[in-house]
Amino acid sequence: MAKFELKLPKMGESVAEATITSWLKEIGDTIEMDEPVLEIATDKVDSEVPSEVDGVLVEKFFNVDDVVQVGQVIAVIEIESNDGNDSESESESLNEDVEQKEEAVIQVAETIAVAKETVKSIVSNGERFYSPLVKNIAKQEGVSQQELDVISGSGKDGRVTKNDILGYIENRTGNHQESITQKVESPVIQPKPTEQPKKPMVSVVSNGEDEIVEMTRMGKLIAHHMVESVQTSAHVQSFIEADVTKIWNWRKRVKNEFMKREGENLTFTPIFMEAIAKALREFPMMNISLQGNTIVKKKNINLGMAAALPDGNLIVPVIKNADQLNLVGMTKQVNDLANRARLNELKPDDIQGGTYTVTNVGTFGSIMGTPIINQPQVGILALGAIRKVPAVIETSEGDFIGIRYKMFLSHSYDHRVVNGALGGQFAKAVKDYLEAWDSDREI
Repeated sequence: MAKFELKLPKMGESVAEATITSWLKEIGDTIEMDEPVLEIATDKVDSEVPSEVDGVLVEKFFNVDDVVQVGQVIAVIEIESNDGNDSESESESLNEDVEQKEEAVIQVAETIAVAKETVKSIVSNGERFYSPLVKNIAKQEGVSQQELDVISGSGKDGRVTKNDILGYIENRTGNHQESITQKVESPVIQPKPTEQPKKPMVSVVSNGEDEIVEMTRMGKLIAHHMVESVQTSAHVQSFIEADVTKIWNWRKRVKNEFMKREGENLTFTPIFMEAIAKALREFPMMNISLQGNTIVKKKNINLGMAAALPDGNLIVPVIKNADQLNLVGMTKQVNDLANRARLNELKPDDIQGGTYTVTNVGTFGSIMGTPIINQPQVGILALGAIRKVPAVIETSEGDFIGIRYKMFLSHSYDHRVVNGALGGQFAKAVKDYLEAWDSDREI
């Protein structure tokens, strides 16, 4: 018999870690190739980790809610092997394993002895269990038993996790207490030092008629990213109104034929995406990211498309190389990503690599908005609702009042690297592309 190490696979260019949300297999279970073994969650998408071999799960190295780095071994699967030299190899490996385990046992015994001495003042009770790691962090950071007992736990059965206590420590008020210099060999992650004192945690005050609702994991991540973006980028907005009467009438005329021929519903979104991709090609300094004091000009135009999920959260799947797609290809990409987002079937790679983001606030009736930049990008465009409004129509015979279909484009951009001229010119370019729509365009 041989052993196969199941590692956390790479899940996108910027994804370095994932959180285990559930194990689908237990030790001793038989696993087939490509069968899911566990479920994980990255910043905004849930996914499954399949087995690469047939075998039996014999070891798990992480528990639910643990954070795992890409490339780390998360489980061991025992597989059959027809190699005649297996016995000899296994014997050598067994000897090495025995030596390593003997050393590990000594190290663990020493660690346990030190840990017991360190955390003797923190105890678990009948209602709450505290892991040695949590107790150790509490002791080092001067968190008393009384404080620990009131921390809200996000782990199984309300258990306080490492992240819970670190979050409490970062937000705790009062005089800073010096950490104990004694080190414990078990891995302990210290909270990042901050130059400014954190705001005190505010207790939730409610009466018997109020309902207390815990934020979802995705909701917490989105909240964190939004606050981080506002604190990182200098947000500035430009607004411009576009006349999309030609597009409205053209789509109304061709949408049924498009559905019959392509089997796809032709919405306004791919039309707008096409115009935005053209504008990004015209203004490449909007298709950048900022890393410290370095500007990274992106070679590809990858448009993020904010999509609403059934639970009210948002996710941003990405249309890769959007400037290379014709309208049919863009429509298929938009519809596919939107459908899979609603069904929670997006893969980690589907939300990676975006260089600019578009959000359609008009879907909910808003005529404009001030969207928050999707880091590390430097711009995001909000599409307002299309309205039928009276407007001045200029002709060679004079000005007239007529009924037109119009919408607002709200452009948020990072004023650290995008000045008002560039931000406004980009929005104007999108408007010009939309208003110059060819009413006789063939699909």
